[in-house]
Amino acid sequence: MSDVTLPEQHHEADVHELRALGFWIYLMTDALIFALLFATYGVMVGNTAGGPNGRALFDLNNVAIETALLLLSSITFGFASLSAAARARGAALGWLAVTFVLGAAFVVLEIREFTGMIAAGAGPQRSGFLSAFFTLVGTHGLHVTMGLVWIVILSAQVAIKGLTVAVGSRLHRLALFWHFLDIAWIGIFSVVYLPGLI
Repeated sequence: MSDVTLPEQHHEADVHELRALGFWIYLMTDALIFALLFATYGVMVGNTAGGPNGRALFDLNNVAIETALLLLSSITFGFASLSAAARARGAALGWLAVTFVLGAAFVVLEIREFTGMIAAGAGPQRSGFLSAFFTLVGTHGLHVTMGLVWIVILSAQVAIKGLTVAVGSRLHRLALFWHFLDIAWIGIFSVVYLPGLI
């Protein structure tokens, strides 16, 4: 049976399923990128070139706040998804706004950490360790920033178009992306910050 003979709603559902599959493939390629960055960091972590190491640079309080903000934002995004499934546009927009604020606070703290390290002479050019650190953590921060832009765009779509099937499909893909960033951060917290502070 060809697509021409399918009812329009079935065709639209097939399109959204294909887009979801394509997005899963994208997430797997993103996971490979992070795996390579983690491997590079693992090789370079001891190459401080006589400069500061993680113990001298990392602030556990700052990292704990960043972690709490990002994990809490994953919960609030879950509430946004549940609200969208219940067709509660206002609640979905409210939870997306809370998620945005939490994610933006995370990015601000990360930028503050980076600028503080650079001001102290511990920029990415100082050593292999710092180059790998800035690349790994900075790549994650860039992903979070892009997620924030996506939240703004999707919130505008929810506000203007409502919770249509297409918008709901986009919201689902954004949720996958946002939760993936939480998983990546847990890896960063466990592989980069905790061993660096112990």
